[in-house]
Amino acid sequence: MNTVEIFDALWKEYTERTPSAQKIKDLFITKGNNVFNDHVAFRTFDDERVNIEVLATPFIKAGYKECGDYHFEKKKLYAKHYEHATDKDAPRVFISQLLTKEFSNDLQETVKNMIDAIPSENLNPQELVFKGRLWEQPSFDVYEKLQEETEYAAWLYVNGFCSNHFTVDVNKLDTFNSLQEVNEFVKENGFKMNTSGGEIKGTPAEFLEQSSILADTIPVAFKEITKEITSCYYEFSFRHPMQNGELYSGFIAGSADKIFESTDMKLQDK
Repeated sequence: MNTVEIFDALWKEYTERTPSAQKIKDLFITKGNNVFNDHVAFRTFDDERVNIEVLATPFIKAGYKECGDYHFEKKKLYAKHYEHATDKDAPRVFISQLLTKEFSNDLQETVKNMIDAIPSENLNPQELVFKGRLWEQPSFDVYEKLQEETEYAAWLYVNGFCSNHFTVDVNKLDTFNSLQEVNEFVKENGFKMNTSGGEIKGTPAEFLEQSSILADTIPVAFKEITKEITSCYYEFSFRHPMQNGELYSGFIAGSADKIFESTDMKLQDK
């Protein structure tokens, strides 16, 4: 698959889980904008069968290269971001993984059992990012136990391997000049922002400002009960020029840490 085919397939699956993203994109278009994608993010575990390098496979084959790595000590995550080697308009790719060995034996065993249960033919690195949940119907009891340790693992348990979020490139919008303007427009149209760590994460001095809506919720049929659980969210990114005049292209760990919380069930009720 080439870059366009990959992101078209990802967008189709993502908007089925995240109808708010399509609605917001349509609102921008109605306002006279072409909407470009700054980056797409994925979550996974540090198991060598499904880790960052495995999920990155289709992007590497499509011409991407590794461009930076990030540590999230509080959330016990590690991440890398990738950029296309020649196509500067291609979206960045951000892939994070849970450092399972830093959690309880129960969590480690749960994650191992989940991945052990994936049929080998479904562990094709080229296709994993499109697959969603590959293990059996989830248990609400297991979900709640994972939530107690880390929201990230609980989210993965329900949603599996899919785009965690797409991101509007605010720099390329024609009728908006700042992230503040975008946020006001999104709120005026009835969407709730993630205010963890402030509505805007990052500063011009750090060359990157980010914001996001709270994740959509979808009904999940657990073994015991059907519950509304967070799926994915839409992010907005504004990049500032560095001293050399080029727009900053990386990510800020402290900001990403708060963006992760867009899927947190606790924020849904605020």
